[in-house]
Amino acid sequence: MMDQDRDGIISVSDLQAIYQQVGKDPDVKAVKAMIDECPDKLNFTHFLTLFGEKLHGTDPEARLRDAFTLFDADNKGILDEEYVKDLLMNVGDQYSKDEIKQTWKEAPIEGGKLDYLKF
Repeated sequence: MMDQDRDGIISVSDLQAIYQQVGKDPDVKAVKAMIDECPDKLNFTHFLTLFGEKLHGTDPEARLRDAFTLFDADNKGILDEEYVKDLLMNVGDQYSKDEIKQTWKEAPIEGGKLDYLKF
């Protein structure tokens, strides 16, 4: 879980825990600087962009893939459609039902699973 207190904001301690989950030892100053890069508080959407960039450089496709990988505990390249929908609607910049519908039109979903490697 990224947002331990479920307030929709990722704090310094949340961000440190995320780094540790992927085998990185976070520097407190670097984590604080990362949070300071956000125009507002660090939410889920900002997290996907910043964390992917800090972890692996600036390749947009690789950044997004790496961000999705954090939610793929089995490392299979797929995520449950309902899980992703819940994240998009309830964490960070919350998507509306219409935005989800639009996103899903282009998403590679089969059998209730989002193949983020094809996305």
